[in-house]
Amino acid sequence: MNLWFRLLFLLFRRPWRRPVDGLATTVTRLRVWPLDLDFNRHVTNGRYFTLADVARMDYVLRSGAFRVALRAKALPIVGDTWGKFRRELKLFESFEIHTRMLGWDAKWSYLEHRFISRKRVVAVVVMRGLFRSAEGTISPSAFCRELGLPEDSPGMPQWLTDWSKACDDMRQQLRNEEPL
Repeated sequence: MNLWFRLLFLLFRRPWRRPVDGLATTVTRLRVWPLDLDFNRHVTNGRYFTLADVARMDYVLRSGAFRVALRAKALPIVGDTWGKFRRELKLFESFEIHTRMLGWDAKWSYLEHRFISRKRVVAVVVMRGLFRSAEGTISPSAFCRELGLPEDSPGMPQWLTDWSKACDDMRQQLRNEEPL
């Protein structure tokens, strides 16, 4: 199924979906369609990141983050993503994406997308992103305050802060390299 159709279907179902707290886990139920597959007849690695985008839209709509972004005239920006693939998803298999906020720091918010099928974790996609308006980046603590969440992040696991530091280190390295 084309991802635009999945997104439209998600938006169509929006009025019947209950709002959630910004720290709650949202669940998006999907099915594997032929256009999701690679030559090995399972979901292609890159498709997981795109399906995570669809689940993230559900989270943003249901948590009220889209209202905060609209008031601030801000757009979401994905900075970095990381994926761990454990099992394959095959044609017509149903699965869920469990999306939750892991935490935030001075610049980034961190979301996790767990792909679940048959009560097993199939893959995990982690994303760090931010909201940017014409005035610049909106701090995650200010954004969370507008959502009714505490300004201080819940404790984040060490692997997440290590990953974020690695992303920052790579960004700095790329800045220092000579153009090709």
